[in-house]
Amino acid sequence: MPLSMAAGIMAAGGAVLGSLTGSGLAMNEWLLALAGAAFFAIATLLFAKTGWSRGRCGIGTGVLLLLIGLLSVGLAFGLLAGIIGYLAGRIGHWLESGDYRTHLPPYLTSREVAWHYGFRILCGVIFFFLIAPIVVIIPLSFNAENFFTFTPGMLALDPAAYSLKHYEDFFGNSQWQQALRNSLSIAPMATLLSVSFGTLAAIGLSQKHVPFRRAIMAVLISPMIVPLIISAAGMYFFYSRIGLQGTYWGVVLAHAALGIPFVIITVTATLVGFDESLTRASANMGAGPVRTFFKVQMPLILPGVISGGLFAFITSFDEVVVVLFVGSAGQKTLPWQMFTGLREQISPTILAVATLLVAISIALLATLELLRRRSERLRGMSPG
Repeated sequence: MPLSMAAGIMAAGGAVLGSLTGSGLAMNEWLLALAGAAFFAIATLLFAKTGWSRGRCGIGTGVLLLLIGLLSVGLAFGLLAGIIGYLAGRIGHWLESGDYRTHLPPYLTSREVAWHYGFRILCGVIFFFLIAPIVVIIPLSFNAENFFTFTPGMLALDPAAYSLKHYEDFFGNSQWQQALRNSLSIAPMATLLSVSFGTLAAIGLSQKHVPFRRAIMAVLISPMIVPLIISAAGMYFFYSRIGLQGTYWGVVLAHAALGIPFVIITVTATLVGFDESLTRASANMGAGPVRTFFKVQMPLILPGVISGGLFAFITSFDEVVVVLFVGSAGQKTLPWQMFTGLREQISPTILAVATLLVAISIALLATLELLRRRSERLRGMSPG
């Protein structure tokens, strides 16, 4: 790639980073955008003339931005700027040297190469804007002040600016602990019902002789499609007539109804590769339907069942709209308490709770990925 084009691309990236920095620090966005564009363009040109390796270009750019960040804002911002500068320096050298075409077929045109990397950049930007609001919460939960923003002390990495008091408030506050106990008593029971009914429904709908399979499947997975506010309102009026409104079992059944579609979908996907000759062989050996299910089918579809159960648990544990309609003060769950904290008192403890929920969600998603890989290995497929 021509040096001028590489410098232009880096200037565009620097302008975007400068604008985001100005927005985050409440400074002049246009001025920082121009400064960022000029810095990255000049750095790319200078380091290209020196003939440095990619690693040395990254270190040089990173050190410069580290010093600028330290002098202008503080240690935390300087470290972040240094990391960005290191990556930008390597990318600039990668573009200028033409290494970006090394792993691509030589017959690709410039437009095809641009689409190849442009598509990946677009996916990366979308991922960044999806994950950034979640990541920002984590350091804020250690704020020593009752603020929802980064303090100067936090940006300077001052130990006095960080504290565990929000976590101490969560574990020591009776309202938060009662909400946690309610969630831990409702979610497992709702998950158990979802897994039981969802697995049976998936196995039944996988049989080709079942009439109206598509229509039944559409009805069973409709809670995933219908807006929650509509489902919640419908459950409220229905439960009011049968005496389940404001009861523990009312909330459990409502959450189970929301979790069943996830179990049906995951178990149905597992049953796609299931060999029906195994059940026929079990019947020929004299095993009944129940014994066949637990000894033959369940071990093979277990990864899908557990995956569906984890999705159902997450759905129940994080759900707030339905429980506001069908629950009462005695069933105030953790999300309900968080909603109350945002609406009435703006409690910073919400940040600590949100961080814990993010950690739990990451652990569950990692478990789901391991189960997915195990399921594919059992079916003789490549985990990739």
